[in-house]
Amino acid sequence: MSQIRAILWDIDGTLMDFALSERNALQQTFQEFGLPAYSEELRQEYSLINKRYWTAMELGKITKPQVLVGRFQELFEIYGIDIALAEEFNTVFQLHIGDEVHFFPNAMELVRDFKSGGYLQCAVTNGTKLAQDRKLAKSGLNRILDYVFISEDVGFEKPSADFFRTVFRSIGHYQPDEAIIVGDSLTSDIQGGKNAGIRTCWFNPQGMVQNLDIQPDFEIRKLTELKRILRPAGD
Repeated sequence: MSQIRAILWDIDGTLMDFALSERNALQQTFQEFGLPAYSEELRQEYSLINKRYWTAMELGKITKPQVLVGRFQELFEIYGIDIALAEEFNTVFQLHIGDEVHFFPNAMELVRDFKSGGYLQCAVTNGTKLAQDRKLAKSGLNRILDYVFISEDVGFEKPSADFFRTVFRSIGHYQPDEAIIVGDSLTSDIQGGKNAGIRTCWFNPQGMVQNLDIQPDFEIRKLTELKRILRPAGD
């Protein structure tokens, strides 16, 4: 198998602590809308609903707009909040998510190291364009990564093989067997990598038990462990 020359990075939950961003943005949006119902219990309820909606989208059962608004409609119905607020609430929430930049330990340093090592690096994300454009600009990643692929721009969502076909058409002289995707989602990143015929690395900082029939090529708890998987591109 060819040497790895390109790294496809998931952003939320991989390079950045999405759980922390989500918590802060959700609380801020509730406050901005003057809704008194926010609590840790509500946040946990939202996280479960949100995960279920995104998984349904990855399986092709619903669309992203249905995810973004539907999750809040369901949450608001549970807590007695006017569901007519859901669409506007989501828009404001996306703005706040985009302003939340919390890197995992050593993430930014690692991206810089791989850049100096000659690797091509791309963001591959299903996050909304509104949030991701803001987040990548505020974090400085948009000035370091070679390419940014946001599903709304691509026209397909991970794990679709069409998403990755677009990536490889865009990045030029790189073959799938020269690439690796690093991500925290088995159903989106790892399955997507398998669909595209590229190597996969599951970032699993919590040591979660793998209970799906999706086997990554590599599994890491810390991002710095990726260094032992890759050799310098010039070697």
